[in-house]
Amino acid sequence: MDADTLRGRPIRLTAFDWVPRFAQGHVRDLRLRWALEETGLPYEVDLVAQGSQRQAENLARQPFGQVPALTIGADTLFETGACVWRIAAASDALLPQAPGDRDDCLAWVFAATDTVEKPIAMLAMLRFFTTDKAAAAGIEPDIQALLHERLGRLSDALGDAPHLVADRFTVADLMMTSVLRDAEAEDLDPFPQLAAYVARHEGRPAFQRALASQLETFERHADRYRRPKP
Repeated sequence: MDADTLRGRPIRLTAFDWVPRFAQGHVRDLRLRWALEETGLPYEVDLVAQGSQRQAENLARQPFGQVPALTIGADTLFETGACVWRIAAASDALLPQAPGDRDDCLAWVFAATDTVEKPIAMLAMLRFFTTDKAAAAGIEPDIQALLHERLGRLSDALGDAPHLVADRFTVADLMMTSVLRDAEAEDLDPFPQLAAYVARHEGRPAFQRALASQLETFERHADRYRRPKP
């Protein structure tokens, strides 16, 4: 499916209307917004209220009761890797035409969501969501060591290059940057090339537009979720 075909079909994504401050700028609909901004494809956002994500309407789009889901015409996709790839496949802006480059992009997208993101997510679970803090403290060093080993391999593969594939920004960079943004600064500090890589891509105008759009939504609905003062 090319960009012209997509432009003739309505594109919608789902996103939360609000999340707590620590999660703002990190909810995964940002990845779809960024991809759509890079390609210049118009889209609309269907907001999911906190507490309603496991109701039937959202479960029909996303069987795990999460966001985002992507709807193009009558077709719906879930999982950010699949959604971003569908967007990228419709535009030269994110996906080169050379078959070898496209294969490399696909491999790096999977590397981002599978190899790199898993230990980042595990550390977030241990640090912020696990109630047994003693157990979390015992496990965290092993997960952190795994993450640092994988970040080291990624840093070696990137070297001094600004991009992962084809000497240009691609969907591989979009997904890898999105994943690395969720790492704590203390985990990226030993890898200055990766920190610079993230900062460079966060500076892209399309990313800034996507981020501003997500944050504006949270601010607009914040009053609904503020607890009344005693």
